[in-house]
Amino acid sequence: MKKKKIVMAVAGALLLAGTVGTVASAEPSGTPTYRQLSGVGSDTTQDVMNGLSQVVTINGTKVIGSYNAVGGATITTKDPAVNNKCTMNRPNGSGAGRTALLNSLQAGDNCLDFARSSSLSLGAANPGLTYVPFAVDGVSYAITPSSVLPRKLTLNDLKAIYHCDPAFVGTAPNFNLTVLLPQAGSGTRSFWESTVGITDADVVAGVYPCIKDTKSGAPVQEHDGRVLDDKSIVPFSIAQYIAQSSQTVADVRGRAILGSIDGKASTTLNSDFGVKRDVYNVIPTSKIGTAPWSTVFAGSNSLICQQSGVINTYGFATNPNCGDTSKQTP
Repeated sequence: MKKKKIVMAVAGALLLAGTVGTVASAEPSGTPTYRQLSGVGSDTTQDVMNGLSQVVTINGTKVIGSYNAVGGATITTKDPAVNNKCTMNRPNGSGAGRTALLNSLQAGDNCLDFARSSSLSLGAANPGLTYVPFAVDGVSYAITPSSVLPRKLTLNDLKAIYHCDPAFVGTAPNFNLTVLLPQAGSGTRSFWESTVGITDADVVAGVYPCIKDTKSGAPVQEHDGRVLDDKSIVPFSIAQYIAQSSQTVADVRGRAILGSIDGKASTTLNSDFGVKRDVYNVIPTSKIGTAPWSTVFAGSNSLICQQSGVINTYGFATNPNCGDTSKQTP
């Protein structure tokens, strides 16, 4: 493989960032401190949901409380004076967010009302969950500017890399390439595994020994390019890359650049990129027709779906199926 140059079209994101004066905060900011709809989960969508929490209101009152995937060890999602059961360990990632939501629903403690998810997981759930899409993201691979890998790869190349093909990664035990995945429970991890044709069970079992999900003993946090060196590769959300590059959110790209896949550049709003995914807010199926879930999440005219400007500012494309409630767990 030879290194080739690509043109990274992120300049448009700088213009978009100026269209809406909404910058993500670490936790719900402003009043009220505690919101009707509290949610946790995906790192990928935490920032856009923080942005939406600032502009989505009912009768002038903010209703979305979105808690980041990383930060302090614990969060408190409801007013302790009203409900003293809602201090919990902070869920990190789509899987952890969905699990926390289910645990809250099963306990009937009213501590969580939705979960952020960057992947679709329609396995059985009790009570039932509905995945409501609201935006579209692309996922590419990230490397450094002086990487041993080229800036243009095919999807088949990436599949070979993540299958630990010796022609790409060298031989064990000292591989020429460190093939990285985000931490367990990450929606981006799940989506990327599906994209390159591997299973998480096989990754955990060590079937692909060149794959690592830790660096210096710490889990690889998704969309943090500081984990990269010149001999490593990691999947990266295009929306997150755009939002970080425009300073809409904290910039933790480090030296990371995004590669192109099958000749498609990792461009603003991902309109022509081949590896795309819907991103979701997960709500209890029983609440689809109940306010404020119905008002905020459900239907093409929901309050979130009306905020295409904010969604674009955070690097995501608008979703033609925004608000759809047909994707439900058994």
